Amino acid sequence: MGKRNSSNLRLEFHVKNKNFSSLNSQISNPRGFTLIELITVIGVLGVLSAIILAVVNPLEQFNKSQDSKRKQDLAQVQRALEVYYNDFHRYPPVYQGSNINEISTDGTSNTAIAWGHSWSPYMDVLPIDPKAAKNYAYWSDSTGQSYAIYASLDRGSHDPQVCNNGNACQSTIGTGIGGTDITCGTNVPCNYGVTSPNISP
Repeated sequence: MGKRNSSNLRLEFHVKNKNFSSLNSQISNPRGFTLIELITVIGVLGVLSAIILAVVNPLEQFNKSQDSKRKQDLAQVQRALEVYYNDFHRYPPVYQGSNINEISTDGTSNTAIAWGHSWSPYMDVLPIDPKAAKNYAYWSDSTGQSYAIYASLDRGSHDPQVCNNGNACQSTIGTGIGGTDITCGTNVPCNYGVTSPNISP
């Protein structure tokens, strides 16, 4: 009986020792990822990145932000124009040049107020378009009872407030200097506008 116990102990020790050796070799030599596992993980990450970019669309978000600034700028000018109207019972005349439509006190270039400059006391600075290739455009009728301010939105027809499905606002056509179209930069159509209450862009 003692012999049987002794051989059982030896067998048990051998089995335990074998398991310990196997465990020890797994710890000291950890198994790395296989090529297939790496390719699978990279593929999944690629698909997730593509989905995130499609949903977020950074360029679209940037354009939306720029267009939001344009709308805020025009709303500020609108408020200033209403204060001017309260003072003079008319809106200021417009100075129209080549690709230029600016607020002016007498309709000439001598008194034109360039976008980005002070229009005291009504605005510290008239806003400018966030893109150098674009500009805002002002228009008023000869009686000073109507005005429009225009901008060119980057999102075009994707913006619900845009004129004419993203094309030039109807009121800009033929109302520029010498019967030309009012533009918001060289060959840049004005596709968004705000106006005095008695007209629409």
